[in-house]
Amino acid sequence: MTKSQNETDSQQLESQPPKDEGAVSIAHFSGMTWAHFLNDGAANYLPGVLPAILVSLGEPVKVAGVLMAALTIGQAIQPFTGWLADKIGGRILLILGLLASSIGGALIGMASNLLVLVFLLLLTGLGTATFHPQALASIRAMVRSRHGFLVSAFLVGGELGRGVWPTLASILSVHFGLKSLWVIAIPAMITTPFLWRWAPKLTPRAKGASIHWGEHLRPITLLVAYRSARSFATNGLVTFVPVMWFLRGGSLVAGASIITTYIVGGTIGNLSGGNLADRIGKRPLLIASALTGAVLFVPIVYMPGYLIWITAAVLGFGMFLTASTTVLIGQDIFPENRAMGSGISQGLSRGMSSVLILAIGFLVSRNDVSIVFWIMAAASLVSVLPALVLPDRFLH
Repeated sequence: MTKSQNETDSQQLESQPPKDEGAVSIAHFSGMTWAHFLNDGAANYLPGVLPAILVSLGEPVKVAGVLMAALTIGQAIQPFTGWLADKIGGRILLILGLLASSIGGALIGMASNLLVLVFLLLLTGLGTATFHPQALASIRAMVRSRHGFLVSAFLVGGELGRGVWPTLASILSVHFGLKSLWVIAIPAMITTPFLWRWAPKLTPRAKGASIHWGEHLRPITLLVAYRSARSFATNGLVTFVPVMWFLRGGSLVAGASIITTYIVGGTIGNLSGGNLADRIGKRPLLIASALTGAVLFVPIVYMPGYLIWITAAVLGFGMFLTASTTVLIGQDIFPENRAMGSGISQGLSRGMSSVLILAIGFLVSRNDVSIVFWIMAAASLVSVLPALVLPDRFLH
């Protein structure tokens, strides 16, 4: 295939902006960001109520890793859902994904045994894995300039959902019981019809357009290695910080608020990272973010009182500096299949990290989870290596 043909295929992937505007539609962009907030909130509030769920089912602390792995393992199918999103175009996958993640999340509090709970967590995880590739490709199609900042702004919607919903879910559970969590599906049910208007109708990938695996294998492998270590560290923290706090005798809501503090710090880091990536390039951010985790994961275990919240905010800021950067790198590695690039860089990494979460869950004792934080710090440090050797052409 000639260079000009490759460029033509790549151009066909980009959907046209809304007919009435030459730039991104603020209303449509805001609506998509709101949907991202709802999806990621429903799909990630589990850690905020995890101690209560373990108690209600009579399960030991070790099962926390099993439950978090069940929730996140579905992310491994994102390369497939990304490929499918590019193949069929349109917007149906992000709509179905939002519905599945919201319904699955709404029913978690009604699970009567561990098997039913695992099934619902798998459904929730599959829903968010279906939502993300097409949603990210839609945002990239809407955005014609300042990719780093605007993709960061979209990702902030999801991160705020991940941060706010654990605390909201814990408050609901404390005051009304776990079964009251069904109300989280209401906003998504109201929002879903509007997505037909907000989301651009993506153009299907041109027939015969090939994926150049030989060219992409090395950079995507390095990116997945980096993202897997980072996802493992973040998922490990949000899983085991509430458990750690609960074992200390703290309240369910206070433990969930540590997650909220971490994610709110992350939203600031996300927006800052998008701006910095547009200005100075991506590699310094990748390295700085990895080193922040390596330095701060262990101290958070041993800090008393309010220092935990301060450290969590700083840690979140540093860890999420690269949120939009890694999405854009994945899409740029696969310019002929951007949704699949997002799916591999984000979803496959999260799926691989879920296996690690499952493994370390069996290392914790009944009354101590500190070993998990040492392992997460080591993983964050190791992620510096792929950041150092990623090809320059994807980092400018």
